[in-house]
Amino acid sequence: MKRRSLMGAGALAATAGLGIHQFKASHVPYRRPRRSHVAVLRCDRYERTPQAVEQGLRLVRPSVQGRRVLLKPNLVEYSPVAPINTHPMLIVAVIDALYGLGAASVIVAEGPGHIRDTDLLLHESGLRAQLDSLKRASFVDLNFDSVRRVALGTGLTQLEEIWLPTTVQSADVVISVPKIKTHHWAGVTLSLKNSFGILPGSVYGWPKNVLHWQGIDNSIVELAVSVPIHFVIADGIEAMEGNGPLHGPMRRLGCLVFSDDPVAADATCCRLMGIDPGRVRHLQMASRLGNLDVANIEQRGESVDRVMQQFELLTEFVHLRA
Repeated sequence: MKRRSLMGAGALAATAGLGIHQFKASHVPYRRPRRSHVAVLRCDRYERTPQAVEQGLRLVRPSVQGRRVLLKPNLVEYSPVAPINTHPMLIVAVIDALYGLGAASVIVAEGPGHIRDTDLLLHESGLRAQLDSLKRASFVDLNFDSVRRVALGTGLTQLEEIWLPTTVQSADVVISVPKIKTHHWAGVTLSLKNSFGILPGSVYGWPKNVLHWQGIDNSIVELAVSVPIHFVIADGIEAMEGNGPLHGPMRRLGCLVFSDDPVAADATCCRLMGIDPGRVRHLQMASRLGNLDVANIEQRGESVDRVMQQFELLTEFVHLRA
């Protein structure tokens, strides 16, 4: 089904989605691996990301040989001073490394939630120039991709279906490449929250408020069940604290986080920010999908304690502190 026939679907979905369901653990399928692997690597400058990415992928070992890989960065809107987006130098370093591991194809795909002119955002952010320099990297604007219906089964929202871009559905491996940031509604925005950008704006509007009206935590977990993330590479070289995801100041965390479990990745990123992941509601809800407990996470690279910093939090999220 093409986007032109769906331009009015966002309004219909908004009308149907005003209620917010309470979380019920039984609605989330149990997919938690016995053991998760997370690597934290120091990297103080984006010019050094190629070496750090190669080392991180050796430690986590994603299976990409001969497979179609989709990279989902965090690309929201451009600011010359705020670290809002996944840095383009990291994205191209990941693309190069994945081809080096034998990936059949690597597509960068995102549906920015605030800016309708994605080409302008690609240009302003510097991502277009970086992708053009590689010559074998392509970008798909998920906001206007063709879509197919996917039925939902968790009951966490009142949505009975979601419309997923065919580019996402055709990928063999989905790698989330979020920016490590605090969030003024969800507490944190990491790999799980990053999936909001998968849903097309042509169906769900800008800034995809249908998902927020369903309960932001419920929608995060609904997407985690419906669109599994296979690997995570989180950009924490320049992170954001305080009033994220758009208006907070930069915090130089100086690291990258790699994982084969998005829940474990997000839990580790929380700990790097001085946040207890067990107090973040959507991570509590997603604990059936991955590992929150450090006892079930094999830590590689740097220890969290040696890299961790105390991020500034909005008053309403001070209770998240570890």
